[in-house]
Amino acid sequence: MIKACIFDLDGVIVDTARYHFIAWKALADELGFDFTEKDNERLKGVSRMTSLDILLEIGGLDLPKEKKEELAKRKNEHYRSFILEMTPDEILPGAMKFIKELKDNDLKIALGSASKNAMTILDRLELTSWFDAVIDGTKVSNAKPDPEVFLKGAEALNLPPSECVVFEDAEAGVEAALAGGMKCVGIGSPEVLGKANLVVPGLHEMDIEKLSRL
Repeated sequence: MIKACIFDLDGVIVDTARYHFIAWKALADELGFDFTEKDNERLKGVSRMTSLDILLEIGGLDLPKEKKEELAKRKNEHYRSFILEMTPDEILPGAMKFIKELKDNDLKIALGSASKNAMTILDRLELTSWFDAVIDGTKVSNAKPDPEVFLKGAEALNLPPSECVVFEDAEAGVEAALAGGMKCVGIGSPEVLGKANLVVPGLHEMDIEKLSRL
């Protein structure tokens, strides 16, 4: 019996990808080279330092570790300046309705996100109070497809993984959920997320009935 839902943040509840792109582009501009949306495709689902290495490769730059750490910090400052301007209007279609439906049916809700800015984003979206537990990048040491973030979410809810459903938009996230012994709903394309128990284009396509059939 399903008793809880654990949500990834970016691409499921909100889309911050454009803010990451703008922040990386600003950094590239400062370094004196162009960074395009096509280039940005290579950064999706990649850690901040690996993303920086790709960016520097595109710019033909080889920098020492100390300089790279400084640049990664600067990129995050750019990004944070953007997300501090976010509003509840940026919640993806159907997310709020589904979250309310879960609460009305006494299901618990947790966040399982690798982002270290997750709490800031939830606060800006006025969503923090809806979550019974938040596991973000400050509380985990292993990246997806390791199931750590979701297992910690289940633990924080005092539930076994088998009673939790994960909502994910990335292949590595789906693999993490399944590795943790949880059901998973993929948000996006069946071609990419085919391992999930169910794939829908967005939370606007989810309801309690579909959840109960998993």
